[in-house]
Amino acid sequence: MISVLMLTYNRENLVGRAIESILVQTYKDFEFIIVDNGSTDKSGDIAEKYAKKDSRIKVIHRKRGNIGAGRNTALDAAKGDYVAFIDDDDWADPDFLEFLRNLIVENNADISICGATDKALDEKKIMTAEEALIELMWRKKYNVAFPTKMFKRTFADKYRFPEDGVFDDIALMYKMIADANCVAYHGLPKYTFYRHNSNNSAWTTNHKLITSEILDEYLKNYRSRTEWLSERFPSSAATFRYFEWSFMISMVEKINRLNLIDCQEQLEHMTSVLSTNKNDFLNCPEILDFEKDWVTKYIK
Repeated sequence: MISVLMLTYNRENLVGRAIESILVQTYKDFEFIIVDNGSTDKSGDIAEKYAKKDSRIKVIHRKRGNIGAGRNTALDAAKGDYVAFIDDDDWADPDFLEFLRNLIVENNADISICGATDKALDEKKIMTAEEALIELMWRKKYNVAFPTKMFKRTFADKYRFPEDGVFDDIALMYKMIADANCVAYHGLPKYTFYRHNSNNSAWTTNHKLITSEILDEYLKNYRSRTEWLSERFPSSAATFRYFEWSFMISMVEKINRLNLIDCQEQLEHMTSVLSTNKNDFLNCPEILDFEKDWVTKYIK
């Protein structure tokens, strides 16, 4: 059995679509745990109406908390052998659960990953943790989002989502992948991320939405990620440092080009770090040509 976990908050116009995409799955043996994270609209009521029609749905109402706290509530209630996630503004293809479960079972993996409509590749890779982490950081095949991934329950039980901050995925996903014995990826698209301006990750496509608070949380988590992974996988430490600097130069370029006045303190910090490590960054084998151009333009 699979436990499908979904957190909802004030998505009355979207949550029904997400729920229905799970109810029509080709793999039928699942429980669907929906956590109403203190909604002030009809999202919780909509979930309850579906629960009355389908006994596989369990709705939990809780006081408003961050995403991590809500997901921990769902994890605590889950009883399945496998755990999968869907966001309340997205939707899954009908064979989403079957596809991810087969990937885990056939490869004896701890984690399976499918493609999404924005990252679709008919490519299959069976990876070690270290290999899967490098792919994660390139963000070409998959990203840190918990949807598109399935976890063995015995594996997922070792982790808790952070209950502070906004972006629980960047703080936890790399640790989960780092602990996996095997990660199975097949990039066929089985999930759709619906991008809109009230989405938690809207800033990744609409860069004008970048704020100092977003940058502070990302910079803090990426610094911790580099240190933690470099100790865990010392042979890849230089690569992990590259990805942290790569994020910084990308943000430096956006802050300058878009004149994001709110982010000047973060701009000064990133510029200082990149200036100190300029030669090492430019000599990273992974560095891209446009990153070299940005370093030349913005870093003294």
